[in-house]
Amino acid sequence: MAFYTAMTGLAGAQTEMSTIANNIANVGTAGFKRSRVSFGDIIALSPLANPNRVTGSGTTVKSISQQFGQGPTETSSSALDLTISGQGFFIVKSGPGGVQTGFTRNGSFGVTADRFIVDAQGRRLQLFPTTPEGDVLATGLGSTISARLPESSGVPQATTSIRISANLPADAPIIANRPIYTPTNPYVFNRDDPATFNASTSTTVYDSLGNPLAATIYYVKNSLPTVADPVHRWTARVFVGDSELSVGGTPGLPMAFDAGGALVAPAAPFQFDPFTPTNGGADLAIAVDHGNATVQQAGPFSVPVIEQDGVTVGELESVTVDPEGRLQVSFSNGLVQTIGKVALANFSNPQGLKQAGDASWVVSPRSGEPITAEAGRSGVGSILSGTLERSNVDLTTELVNLIAAQRNFQASAKAIETDNQLMQTIINMRS
Repeated sequence: MAFYTAMTGLAGAQTEMSTIANNIANVGTAGFKRSRVSFGDIIALSPLANPNRVTGSGTTVKSISQQFGQGPTETSSSALDLTISGQGFFIVKSGPGGVQTGFTRNGSFGVTADRFIVDAQGRRLQLFPTTPEGDVLATGLGSTISARLPESSGVPQATTSIRISANLPADAPIIANRPIYTPTNPYVFNRDDPATFNASTSTTVYDSLGNPLAATIYYVKNSLPTVADPVHRWTARVFVGDSELSVGGTPGLPMAFDAGGALVAPAAPFQFDPFTPTNGGADLAIAVDHGNATVQQAGPFSVPVIEQDGVTVGELESVTVDPEGRLQVSFSNGLVQTIGKVALANFSNPQGLKQAGDASWVVSPRSGEPITAEAGRSGVGSILSGTLERSNVDLTTELVNLIAAQRNFQASAKAIETDNQLMQTIINMRS
């Protein structure tokens, strides 16, 4: 009987050493959680046995449980390296249609060729769907969507307005209105000749296809105040590409300033006639609005503000994840878009989860169904971007436990050896 009792001790010690060895081997695995072996004694008791003379029949492994304590965090250079600060698991899906659902603490995610965000096993990170402002629409496990980065920011928008604030120098020389430029009359307005205008500024506008076009405004001072006409008069000549904007075939935007330098005309945005861009987009009709901040004052020509309302198709530039899990992308056209919120899950009994490798788990009857939640709510932790959760294995503790398990193994082996010697002695006595 002692042989079999000691053998259970050997088997238990071997299981414990294997578990500890697995912990030590995964000390560098991101998101790994150490395991601990729990033992129980075996008692074989009959109804007629004297309870004061019962001896055990050995030991058995009751469970190998995961210890879900927080591991240390390590800074990373990737915005898609994520750490859950607190309880919870990332939700990942794989297989046709994403039918296989897993849960992981390993937040090392990358991007596939088709722009899906995946873990090391190729499983897709799940998001809660949101509005463009980042408000969550649904938090159920069945409503999650696979995280996928867009290539561009969507639909272009043609420019309809240019808003500008400028200071036109009060001491600028007069350049009188002249007829259209001809080679025989070189002293009329010519945008290639700086002598025919006082100042200029440029911006970029967009056609209906999102193509950029250079828009340049040339300012020409025409006259000083007189008794009959007590204002300073300027003309703004506006070009988009090689096309000069006009109204009824007459180019130029007339401007007038009072004696104090305030803009008195035009009092509203100046609408030019539509024109057809040379690159195939739809007709553009652009208004130029100088507002109330455009003045004629002493000092050099300056343009504090020049804006336009067109939008081109933007290319993806950067990805960020905030502590609440909002996955946001920025584009080259300045737009910022929220594509979802990182979905997290928790369990009433996390230790009941079935291990699936690579610091990930799947649901089991003992774990209960997943409880999905947003980061920072319902008991789950917040998300740290640019960091990775390391293994929660403490090497010092594991090495001490390994020595103790080895001593237990040796003691059980010694018990078998002693029982063998005792049996041999009894056999020799009979012979």
